[in-house]
Amino acid sequence: MKSQYENITKYIDEFLRHLISERGFSPETIKAYRIDLYQFSSKVAGNSGCTTIEQVDKNVLETFALYLRNSGNMGSTVARKMASVRAFFRFLTEDGIIPSNPSQSLRVRRVPANIPEVLSEHQIVQLLSAIDSSTPEGDRDRTMLELTYAAGLRVSEIVGPKGLKLSSVRFDDSEIIVVGKGSKERLVPLYPQIIDRLSDYVKTSRLEMMKKIRKKVTTDSLFLNAKSKPLSRQGFWLILQKYALLSGLNTKVYPHILRHSFATHLLRGGASLRHVQVLLGHATIASTQIYTHISDDQVQETFNKAHPRS
Repeated sequence: MKSQYENITKYIDEFLRHLISERGFSPETIKAYRIDLYQFSSKVAGNSGCTTIEQVDKNVLETFALYLRNSGNMGSTVARKMASVRAFFRFLTEDGIIPSNPSQSLRVRRVPANIPEVLSEHQIVQLLSAIDSSTPEGDRDRTMLELTYAAGLRVSEIVGPKGLKLSSVRFDDSEIIVVGKGSKERLVPLYPQIIDRLSDYVKTSRLEMMKKIRKKVTTDSLFLNAKSKPLSRQGFWLILQKYALLSGLNTKVYPHILRHSFATHLLRGGASLRHVQVLLGHATIASTQIYTHISDDQVQETFNKAHPRS
């Protein structure tokens, strides 16, 4: 049976790797996604005859939802499993693997989205302060992690095949060209301190790292590994875990938490939801809307100060 739907499972595995390396999902959550999506791929191949992901349309998804309901699953279980399927197809669409999202107009009761975890501004400082930037590798790590937070980048936007290049940085204009999901480009402004740090890194540490390799290596990637090759997403994750441990942060730290923190801190600082949407590269404002829930404590504090009876 595996050969019938291996095209679909290949993309499921890619999606699961994304959830691990970029979203920092727990093993239990990954296991639940894997069970839901492998069940989906098995039923799709067996009942509808789809053998490639491109063949899956809205009718196929509705048939799968009907199968789940007729199998005696509770409504909440059906909603959760279909939420997994939705997340999978949203990933495929945003990454440009399929041209359109067949689950976009699918009408199944949604499971409420989890509110993203964030680091406080103090915790961001604590994390970055754990990095010894006196070595070329340490300078790379400090620059890379600070840039991720400063610009709210996805890991895939900073390292890997679509990651930042030397040509991505516009030093004179204090901005970077980011290639987001679906290969869509956006401009993200940077504050002077991070531009200065980037400039110093490119002129010194990056060059020193390349000189350590006897074999001549030519790459335009901004952040390199020990072999002067483009740093991978897994490499980024390992670097972040190293400094999370050294910093003594008593919280789970994963790559996407820097992006969550960027958005939350901007909103708390008075930025508009629309501006944050543009900076994050969200296709719709609905994706950005979730960060407004994190600022509820700020709303309560403002209410307590302003209301005459509080």
